[in-house]
Amino acid sequence: MKIVILPSARDDLADGFDFYERQREGLGDYFQESLFSDIESLQLYAGIHLKAFGFHRLLSKRFPYAAYYDIEEQTIRIWGVLDCRQDPKSIRRRLLKLRK
Repeated sequence: MKIVILPSARDDLADGFDFYERQREGLGDYFQESLFSDIESLQLYAGIHLKAFGFHRLLSKRFPYAAYYDIEEQTIRIWGVLDCRQDPKSIRRRLLKLRK
């Protein structure tokens, strides 16, 4: 299967990088490496994750983030990579906007 990280998710990853890099130099790189590793695991595990807000939700192993994705034919599309510490209502609103 092919994995496509949509621009909205790329922006989320960049925001996460900036946040963690401000906490400690080098932590932003570790954040991105960890999240990309989690996303790459979808090659084996796509579709097994529970759905939330109409998307499959992959929880990161090392950071409080979740990748929201769907599967269309042989393509896994990552729509958002969001901080789980947010209000679930704001996550839901964000994901609903992406679907339009």
